[in-house]
Amino acid sequence: MEFRQLECFIAVAEELHFGRAAERLCMTQPPLSRQIQLLEQDLGVTLFERNSRQVVLSAAGRRFLRDARHLLEFSAQAAATARRTSGGEAGHIRLGFTAVASYRLMPSLIVQARKLLPGVEIQLRETVTTELSRLLLAHELDAILARSVPQQAGIESRLLEREPLVLALPADSPLCEHAIVPLRLLQGQPFVLYSPREGKYFYDRIVGAFGLVDVQPQYVQRAGQTHTLLALVRAGLGVGLVPDSARELRFEGVVFRPIGQRDLYADMYLAWHAQHDNPALDAFLQRVAKRNSPETAGGAGQA
Repeated sequence: MEFRQLECFIAVAEELHFGRAAERLCMTQPPLSRQIQLLEQDLGVTLFERNSRQVVLSAAGRRFLRDARHLLEFSAQAAATARRTSGGEAGHIRLGFTAVASYRLMPSLIVQARKLLPGVEIQLRETVTTELSRLLLAHELDAILARSVPQQAGIESRLLEREPLVLALPADSPLCEHAIVPLRLLQGQPFVLYSPREGKYFYDRIVGAFGLVDVQPQYVQRAGQTHTLLALVRAGLGVGLVPDSARELRFEGVVFRPIGQRDLYADMYLAWHAQHDNPALDAFLQRVAKRNSPETAGGAGQA
């Protein structure tokens, strides 16, 4: 049974006239009749009751007409889906991200992807940066949003976000009176710091920044995640430096102030395998990720 035979059958079934069906199919009547005969032989049933005056569908023909239409419709959809997948208009992307990326950047990317690539399904997975790198290298993720990317050949990355670090303060802190809080005012202040293990990226940047200006806060607690750090600040244990996107968590009783130090910021990268066979990922990189590269980053880069 061939799709051309199904097309011939449907035309005759709808026209109930071999001559009109042949004209509709841009062919002569003898080869059309031959296609119907071959189809009936393949199926082992009579599809049409014929006489010199009329052509009518048999009971088997009436049932087969519905299924034949479904088969042709499905084949057309399958072909269209294959073409859309090849062009990146359909398919799926496995995207990993850190908790901080979920505050602002990741939701923005998803909104844009749903608008620009509505046929692409994005499967999300949240975990820590070290695990994201492992999953990417193991080809268990197509791309990751992380503060740092694997330094390995074949991995490409693009800077998507560069956000300043801001000071998180308890609402009753005297430092809230300042519109901008210089780092020097944190000398001896109770300070909640990121953990050197779970929050190594921020730990290194913050401790390094204090060292450059010779400021020594009083480190009272350490936290692995930004939301935990903010909870400790709200409890009044101290102040802390967090990425600006932490404002999206809207912790009651926590006030944010800029620190007026432009070189203290946090980067977020999108990383992926340079050699991959996922057209949907290519479309995401070109239509979504590329639109979000900050001008200060100069576009794409390589890890």
